[in-house]
Order: sequence, then C-alpha cells, then structure tokens
Amino acid sequence: MTRFQEVKAQLVASPKKWLVTGCAGFIGSNLVETLLLLDQQVVGLDNFATGHQHNLDEVQGQVSKKQWQNFTFIEGDIRNSDDCSQAVGDSDSPVDYILHQAALGSVPRSIADPVLTNSANITGFLNMLVAARDAKVSSFVYAASSSTYGDHPALPKVEDTIGKPLSPYAVTKYVNELYADVFNRTYGLNTTGLRYFNVFGKRQDPDGAYAAVIPKWAAAMIENQDVSVNGDGETSRDFCFIENAVQANILAATSDENGKNQVYNVALGDRTSLNTLFNSLKNALKENGVSYDKSPQYRDFRAGDVRHSQADISKARTMIGFEPEYKIQQGIDKAMPWYIKFLSK
Repeated sequence: MTRFQEVKAQLVASPKKWLVTGCAGFIGSNLVETLLLLDQQVVGLDNFATGHQHNLDEVQGQVSKKQWQNFTFIEGDIRNSDDCSQAVGDSDSPVDYILHQAALGSVPRSIADPVLTNSANITGFLNMLVAARDAKVSSFVYAASSSTYGDHPALPKVEDTIGKPLSPYAVTKYVNELYADVFNRTYGLNTTGLRYFNVFGKRQDPDGAYAAVIPKWAAAMIENQDVSVNGDGETSRDFCFIENAVQANILAATSDENGKNQVYNVALGDRTSLNTLFNSLKNALKENGVSYDKSPQYRDFRAGDVRHSQADISKARTMIGFEPEYKIQQGIDKAMPWYIKFLSK
C-alpha cells in the first residue's frame, strides 16, 4: 500500500474539515471533488475571477448527494481579510487543513498587469496566512510555482537552488514562499509550498489569452483549428497530471512534523518538448475517433518564458511519500475524453 492509499483510508475512517481557496478553479475543483469522494467536510472560497460555477456544478455531479452536503461554498475574495477569516473559521472551530490555490496565474497576465497580480498573489496570500494564524489552523498548504526557479539553468530543478525571477508572477510566488517561512518561524504556523510544474487535466480552461498549452491545443485540434507553438517547439516542460497534484496536496497537509514547513516540487520528474506534446495530443485524439491532420504553426518565443523545465521530485518522495501515479501520456489519455466532451464548441 502506498503512502497516499494509507492516508486516504485514514481520512475516510476519521474525516477532517478542509478549506480549498480557489475552489471553482481548475486545481481547486479537482481537490474539492477528491476530498468529497473521501467523505471529508469541505469549505470552498472563490470570487470567480478565473474560476467557474460550472466547475462546481460538475463536481456536484461526480459525488453523491450526501457527499455534496458536506460542501460549504463562500463567494468571497482573498484580498478581503474578512472573507478569509470567515472561510477559515474562528479559533474554537477552525478548519483542520487549508489548501490555498487562489491566485492569478499566468506569466503573460502578470507582465500585462503586475499590480493586479501582486494584489491577488501577495496581499491575498498574506490575508490567508493571517487568518490561518489567528485561527490556529494545523496545516497551511499553498500553491507555489516552478516559475520561482527563474533564470537558473541547471536541470533538473532542485528546491534549494533558484535563480532570478523572470516575470512579476514569479516574483509573487517567491514572495509567498518567503512569507510562509516567516510565519512558521515567527508564529509557529505550519506551512508547505508546492511548486507546481505545468499541471494539466479536466476543468482546465482552454479559453482566453492566458490558457495553458494542453487544453488550448486540445480545444483547437478538436475544432480542427491551427495550433500555434511559441518558438521552435523544442522548448520543454515537466507536465504533471492533475491527479498527481491532488495527491501532493493531501499528502503535504497530513504529513508529520518532519514533512511540514518545506517547499516541494510537484511534477513527474521528466521533460517533454512542445513538438512531442503536439504529437501526443494528436495521437490521443485519434484513439478517441478525432482526426487532426494540420501541422503546428511556429511563432516567436514568448517574453518571460524559460527554455526548459524539469523537476527533481526526490525530496517530496522522501519527505511526504509523493509518488506520481500518472505519466504524461497516461494523463493525456485519461483527460482526452473530458476534453472532447467539454471543449467542443
């Protein structure tokens, strides 16, 4: 039995109360679904800035009526300290664990509007830390980012070695780590950062200028539209299927004291080029009866992007028992039926 299987069995036997911020978003809604399926009590906080009601509606359809009754939704903004306090609860009956996913993602968005990104990702983050501290929450797990590695060229990426940030977004995610460490040292709040590497899967929004590459390309292929590739297609990323990221969150929240107050890479520990990704999506579509015969359209590299990214996940394996269940092709194969069903216009 894996560590994750053990933890899930323990949670079913002794349910806890969780807060998921950004619960209507991609990662947040997947966390809510998994926790409800494990019969947990879940509070969700979202302002629908990037999340969607239809994500929560879909979660409701995936769980039992009884499990859905264990979910409490609060429409609120992490930039409002009162909303944060309401979601966390008071010191007499706080949530047990916080999974803080609420943020404004995207490197290009942060370049276009650094002030807005700073407000959500730093002010909002600080508000959540204060609320967690005041309520004496036992564990605060937050979405960090591989963008923190910045211009450091070494591969694979190791948690203790970072470079200079390449975007306002990367700055905000690094500041999150600094604040989390200070709150642990100063107030004794247990914090754990998860540096996500290109998470993908169901409910990831394919629309808009800042859409992640996999759902954006999948949607274009399903509609037989052109696929644009930034650069020569040899840029590579460590793509991480959503269920691997969900596992890391639950393991981090429930870890012993040795596993807390750390930052972990959350990835597969592998590297896939955009050209290889293009062909993987194309083949997965074909397996599901959708043919796509166009070639990718190459364009200029995108400002603020790093050339290659790959994680060393040995620390998370050792400290919290993280073991990715899905490799990239397995994740694409599992996600593709959802993409075809929900990304068709």
